[in-house]
Amino acid sequence: IGARVRPRVTLGLLAVQHALIHGQSALYPLVYLAIIDEFGVSPAAIVILSTIGSISSGLLQYGFAALTRRFKRTTLLGSGGLIMGAGTALQALATSFPPFAVANIVSRIGGSPQHPVGNALLADQFPARRIGSAIAVHVAGGNVGTVVVGFAAALAIGLVGWRGAVLVLGLAALVVAAAILLSVREAPRDPVADAAAAPVSRLYRRVLVDRDLRWVYAAAVLGGGSRGLGVLNIFVPLYLDQVVGLTPQTIGLMYGILLAASVPGPLVAGWLSERVGRKPVIIGVYLAGAASIALFVLAGSDIVWLWAGIIALSLFSFVESPQLQALLADVTPRHLRDAAFSTYFALAFGVGSMWGIVYGIIIDVSSQGESGGLAAVFWLMAVASILAAMATARIRIPKHNGTYETAA
Repeated sequence: IGARVRPRVTLGLLAVQHALIHGQSALYPLVYLAIIDEFGVSPAAIVILSTIGSISSGLLQYGFAALTRRFKRTTLLGSGGLIMGAGTALQALATSFPPFAVANIVSRIGGSPQHPVGNALLADQFPARRIGSAIAVHVAGGNVGTVVVGFAAALAIGLVGWRGAVLVLGLAALVVAAAILLSVREAPRDPVADAAAAPVSRLYRRVLVDRDLRWVYAAAVLGGGSRGLGVLNIFVPLYLDQVVGLTPQTIGLMYGILLAASVPGPLVAGWLSERVGRKPVIIGVYLAGAASIALFVLAGSDIVWLWAGIIALSLFSFVESPQLQALLADVTPRHLRDAAFSTYFALAFGVGSMWGIVYGIIIDVSSQGESGGLAAVFWLMAVASILAAMATARIRIPKHNGTYETAA
């Protein structure tokens, strides 16, 4: 196969792989509800499992800047997809919680190259003026998986059981990983440039001392406390089941609506950010997300206000991540992008996922029981979202003349 770079092929296959990774994140919360009964585990154990998977896959992303010096990005993406597919499918064979948990964590680890390696690859293959749009399409492609699987998950589990559902998703991931290994190419590396490149450790230090990148990372970690995927999509079904006591059918429908705006949302936000700036959009969605969380909790058991809260969460809770990633590309020199993206995703999905440990402890030790603990968790999510908006306001955007905009 030739070495000709085909950006559209790269973007298409990465978007499909991203869709399956997001589909995994959308499917697992409903699988967790099924195994609570089948394996006799507590909601706190599910929260801890989900958090361990997020931390493991997140922290591994920090090492990909070094790995891209030794391996092709396409090799990392394809191999990760094979691991993800195998881990997802193997959960179907589990007869108790421990082997299920191990396969679950392995499947999450397999998806770890997707964000730092995939975004850096897209940033290299597309011109600067189209990087934001390419990343937005990549993220929106992932969110297509969120919506499709989110709506189909309850039906699929009802028809073929949770084991059949994870098996099908795992096999699909294996097929797409093989297609990436066979079809996606990247430009040949320049051996002279590689020899002259700074050591990876120096690149990481330069990333960490950059004042504006530190504020981007702070916003990512704080925003991790209320992120749509990995946080809200885990806790909303638990809250509706354990606190409000809705039927599985209603929970499944609300869950699908919660995920529905995750596809058009990033695309609309990307279009808007090109006209009013990324910072105002990111700050606005953080604050609107906090208000949506408050509306959801204050709704109590009122079904009308619960639906209003679900719709508001759908509109504002899946938007900030692609725009923050595009902002990261805006403020990062090209030679630092691998290190910058690796650090970003390690912090956003590794350290940021540690919110789940805090939330699990709150649920477990709450004097008001699991229902009171879950309500307290949502209020803490709202606070985290407001703090993320404050961190974003401190980021300076470079102008064409090399100077910076003043902080908001």
